Amino acid sequence: MARDPYHPADDDARAQAAALLRASHCALATLADGAPSASRAACLWVDGTGLTLLLSDLSDHARSLRADPRCSVLVGEPGPKGDPLTHPRLTLSGRAVEADKAALAPAWAAARPKTRLYLDFTDFAVWRVEAEAATLISGFGRAVRLSPDELPR
Repeated sequence: MARDPYHPADDDARAQAAALLRASHCALATLADGAPSASRAACLWVDGTGLTLLLSDLSDHARSLRADPRCSVLVGEPGPKGDPLTHPRLTLSGRAVEADKAALAPAWAAARPKTRLYLDFTDFAVWRVEAEAATLISGFGRAVRLSPDELPR
């Protein structure tokens, strides 16, 4: 029988996931006409709401989410040295739902001042990622599955 490659979630894994969720951008994967498609998107963790995305309705990924809300989001950047595959990263899988832009705009403007311009555009919307699963890769040979309940609130 094959060995399970995933380590049990612990406090260190949960803390590392929480830190990674403070990213300013992410790789967003959606389904476009049934095929996977990935792009870069602005993101912001909002306490009590979760991971949010600022997306233009003119973008392919926003149109894809309107047609099929299933998505995954990858946060984490490789460091300046070493093998990029040894640096921490977190993938959330779930669904994206449009959120209340007016309610979340102050958090976005405070945390990401350059987004103020986009928040005023009528074609931009804020989306919330409803995570159904999370996978933390914290280095070579260190993978952890996290439940949505193990992510920060």
